[in-house]
Amino acid sequence: MNNRLYRSRTDKQLAGVCGGLGKYFDIDPTIIRLAWVVAFFCAGGGLFAYILAMIVIPLEPQYHIDEQ
Repeated sequence: MNNRLYRSRTDKQLAGVCGGLGKYFDIDPTIIRLAWVVAFFCAGGGLFAYILAMIVIPLEPQYHIDEQ
């Protein structure tokens, strides 16, 4: 199993954190986005956690296939 956590390049609204988490856990990223919003308004730490995740989680690598 070589499943790594990355921020998504394609499924993103702000920085790709929720899209990457959705791909990693194999669930809909909308559910994760709703959880971030709830954490932001209820606990107040959602914004801090999102910014921390943007910094810590690397961006998904781009793969280039050279055709010759």
